[in-house]
Amino acid sequence: MSSGNWKELFDAACAGDLDLVRYHLGAGVDVNYIHPEYSGTVLVAALLSRQEAVAHTLLDHGAQPDQFSALDGMRPLQAARQAGLASVEQRLTDLGLVDATANGPEAAPNRWSWRRWVGLSSSQEYR
Repeated sequence: MSSGNWKELFDAACAGDLDLVRYHLGAGVDVNYIHPEYSGTVLVAALLSRQEAVAHTLLDHGAQPDQFSALDGMRPLQAARQAGLASVEQRLTDLGLVDATANGPEAAPNRWSWRRWVGLSSSQEYR
């Protein structure tokens, strides 16, 4: 990969550590990589953690603005809207992204993907 560390990038993005985020991006960590242990995107995680400056930095460094995060069952526009980050939401909308709800048909197969790890099928209720 690089001298940077994707897991550290993910954690720094969620914590709002902009200097560490910039370090890992500068070291060549792939901002669009989805680690098999996480199944989520750095951008959506930062948005849901309400890290507005980090989200803009990730977008400036090539984060895919419409990349689906299976862990969260949503795309960046939905995450920005849910987190109330109006400037990121506006930036994504200006790029021509359209909001598709996390309950739409595209998300249905992935929204509850975690259930397979706990032995539940998608038709079973979590109790």
